[in-house]
Amino acid sequence: MNRKKKINDTLKKKQKKMNAKNQKSNKPRYISKAERAALEAEKAVANLSQVEPADAEEGATKD
Repeated sequence: MNRKKKINDTLKKKQKKMNAKNQKSNKPRYISKAERAALEAEKAVANLSQVEPADAEEGATKD
């Protein structure tokens, strides 16, 4: 009986590990501090480029 139990326990452990590996995580992907800084810089550049053409057009209409 002990031998059967031990075999079943090891098989259950293996199955449990395989199931754990196959599960998808709901955690968001980690973004490093450097990547976050680069994203912020890109957003700042994008915002500046969007603002400049709008200001140029307004200036042209006032003249």
